[in-house]
Amino acid sequence: MSDVSEEVRNWTAAEVMQRNVLSADADWSIEALANFLTDNHISGAPVTGAGGELIGVVSLTDVVRHGSMPESDSATGETHDVYLYALERHMGQEEMRLFHTGHESSVKVRDIMTPMIFRIEEDASIQQVADTMIRGGIHRVFVTEGNTLKGIVTALDLLKAVAAL
Repeated sequence: MSDVSEEVRNWTAAEVMQRNVLSADADWSIEALANFLTDNHISGAPVTGAGGELIGVVSLTDVVRHGSMPESDSATGETHDVYLYALERHMGQEEMRLFHTGHESSVKVRDIMTPMIFRIEEDASIQQVADTMIRGGIHRVFVTEGNTLKGIVTALDLLKAVAAL
């Protein structure tokens, strides 16, 4: 086994995680959530309750699935690839405008979020992080200490770590 692969094998979640985690409020409308996700160029976020506790996760896919946002561009009839490939690429202003909605419904983030939270601890190996993501069929895991959110590891974070080899 090479020295590089041995070094990678020893990496932990703490070494690849993002510490500045933006979260969505459970009482936001889904329109506010859609704007929050697109404005911050993220595809999903942890959901917090009134006391700041971690209660779920929500993604742009949840918003689209709910039907709040158009699944296709009315001008071209083509499906947006934004929610298929996440918002981790740079988008033009016109593309971003398509995801902002003009009305506010009574549906809240808590109504469309996934209450199941995939958690790991900071000392989890990146192999454990990847295994958790694969088993769960998910794109992000939350790094917690007890019930405190310490960070997030996304599939893109793992790819960046691999690319750095």
